[in-house]
Amino acid sequence: MRDLIRDAVHFSVIHYSATGTVYRLALAAREGAEKAGAEVRLRRVRELASPEAMARNPQWMAHSATVKEVPVATLEDLEWADVVLFGSPTRYGMISAQLREYINSTGPLWQAGNLANKVYGGFTSAATAHGGHESTLLSLAAVFHHWGGIMVPSGYRSPVRFQVGNPNGTSGVGTREGGPSPAEMEAAGYQAQRAVEVALALKAGRRAQEAVA
Repeated sequence: MRDLIRDAVHFSVIHYSATGTVYRLALAAREGAEKAGAEVRLRRVRELASPEAMARNPQWMAHSATVKEVPVATLEDLEWADVVLFGSPTRYGMISAQLREYINSTGPLWQAGNLANKVYGGFTSAATAHGGHESTLLSLAAVFHHWGGIMVPSGYRSPVRFQVGNPNGTSGVGTREGGPSPAEMEAAGYQAQRAVEVALALKAGRRAQEAVA
């Protein structure tokens, strides 16, 4: 039982979603991680937009009501995790201001070295097929590099990656009716499962090192 407890992977899915596309990808990632045996926390970052701005978009207002019971991410959710997947819609080829503010608050954890050696990945959505998907994910990768994290891209190890065509992470088209496609949802689940596999391998390696120390 002790070994099972030590091998359990703590997995945080931390995201911002305005109208729901990224949120649905986050749910698919949570399901994939849970299927792989991880203990998962689904968290949203705090909304920064004014009620007046949100009121101009009925989908934005509706989604805000949908996720009001989802806990807001804290730094403890990041420190607790062995694996973190960050999700954000594209904002001119970069992550949203909401997720950026959360990342900007992580300085104390970074300075203490508490963000290094974790497994990281990202997922995103845009209104069009070429609306900044890859640049948004690559902007997240730069953050992971600064933290000393272990970035686990999706690559092309699963057939579904050839359908969605993004090896850097998972991305969806937000204007499609019904939200992310089945392939995009499957890709998010696969990305989470792959991250758990790598985290388990890292844990096993650390245990082996401890045994011979």
